[in-house]
Amino acid sequence: VQLQASGGGLVQAGGSLRLSCAASGRIFSSYDMGWFRQAPGKEREFVAAINWGGGATYLADSVKGRFTISRDSAKNTMHLQMNSLKPEDTATYYCAVSTRGWSTPQVLSNSNRYGFWGQGTLVTVSS
Repeated sequence: VQLQASGGGLVQAGGSLRLSCAASGRIFSSYDMGWFRQAPGKEREFVAAINWGGGATYLADSVKGRFTISRDSAKNTMHLQMNSLKPEDTATYYCAVSTRGWSTPQVLSNSNRYGFWGQGTLVTVSS
C-alpha cells in the first residue's frame, strides 16, 4: 500500500491546518491508521490513531482537545484536523497503516506497530 500525506504548510500560532492521507495500491480488507510527527533533532512521536471503522480513536496527550482524527474508509483517506496550533507542533507529519488490529494506546503509540508509511508533510507553526 502507498500512502500520500498532504496539507502541511506554514501557519501562525493559534491557527489551523487539515492534513490528509490517501492510501492506494494494495488495499487490505481492513486496517488501522495513525499519524506520527518528527521535529528536527527529535525522535518520531505518536500523534493519533484511528481504527478501520473510525469508531475508535486515540490521541496523544499533547494534542488532545486540539487535534481530531477522522477517516473515510470507503475512500481510503484519513484526516488530521489541527486547531490551536503551537510552535511546538512544528514537525514533519507522517501517516501510517497498521494491519495488526486495534489495540491498547501503549501499543498503538509504538511506531513498530505500523508496517506502511507515507513520505511526510511539513507543518511549521510560527510564534
